[in-house]
Amino acid sequence: QVTAAKLHECLKPVLPADVLLISDSAGSYRRFAQEAGITHETVNLKAGIRARGAIHIQNVNAWHSRFKSWLVRFRGVASRYLINYSGWQRLLDARRLTTPADWLRVAVQLG
Repeated sequence: QVTAAKLHECLKPVLPADVLLISDSAGSYRRFAQEAGITHETVNLKAGIRARGAIHIQNVNAWHSRFKSWLVRFRGVASRYLINYSGWQRLLDARRLTTPADWLRVAVQLG
């Protein structure tokens, strides 16, 4: 269960003030955005609405699906190492990177 307190702990330090947070309609995201002064848009997945114009969460859902499928081969990982596996997956995804700026962006995110 994602809580507003956990979102403050993990997201607030790394999100710029002018970010647009897009999520499902879970209350913890709404509360976090209000408390942090962040613009928040929701999509209603339960109603089958996956996008509103340019606002969607399909990129996140696609990455999450690839990540979960990739993790299956390890037959379980310790949650304290999950960030390392996430970084490994980002490196594997880097094969899609075509410019030096793309590679630099991935390197900075891993640091």
